[in-house]
Amino acid sequence: MSDIVLITGASGGIGRALATTLHGRGWRVAAVGRDAARLAEVPAAVHLVADATTPEGAAQAVAACREALGDAPTALAHCVGSTLIAPLHRTRAEAYREVMRVNLDSAFFMLQAFIEGLKGGPGSAVFASSVVARIGVANHEAIAAAKGGVEALVRSAAATYAAQGLRVNAVAPGMTETPMTAGMLKMPAMREGAGRQYPLGGVQTAAQVADVMAWLVGPEAARLTGQVLAVDGGFTTVRPLVK
Repeated sequence: MSDIVLITGASGGIGRALATTLHGRGWRVAAVGRDAARLAEVPAAVHLVADATTPEGAAQAVAACREALGDAPTALAHCVGSTLIAPLHRTRAEAYREVMRVNLDSAFFMLQAFIEGLKGGPGSAVFASSVVARIGVANHEAIAAAKGGVEALVRSAAATYAAQGLRVNAVAPGMTETPMTAGMLKMPAMREGAGRQYPLGGVQTAAQVADVMAWLVGPEAARLTGQVLAVDGGFTTVRPLVK
């Protein structure tokens, strides 16, 4: 019987692409989201409506997966996220707390529920960070803090649970073509400007990020844990030769 992967934020750009990829490779995909109508369009063995930003919602997702598919997931791909582009002095407390709730709280509670479902057994988990947690980008203080927390969570959990065979990793995407970024990329000049920031050029697709997440969560990456892979066209590490 194929492995079960729980994908949170499955109706978003990267989550949907990852569900499509893993479903096509024979995984039993449990797609989790808050909007039943959008979730129904995602290729999956089961669609689960739950709010992963609360401990109750995270536990509900794992329990519903077990009930629907006969077992708890052995893999987790956490794709829940939001963004906030605003300088620190213009970021309201409510906006900051919302960014932390959606990005960091959800990661913490979902990993906690996933680990409880494993009952001491092996598994793999992959999270979505961001390039803004790895290099300073102006006007991203709140989301950088949230994603930086996700990366720290990944490293600590990887250390804690390595002995039971649980691998915990993350990807840190650069600008990616998703519904979340559609507003920023709809004007040709904005798209061209965004693409010029990346050494490899252009704006990457959600499927390109999903391919790396699929690799990390699968057996091919069996020796990787506690890692954050930048899927960013070289943005955080490369300074190309200027001609």
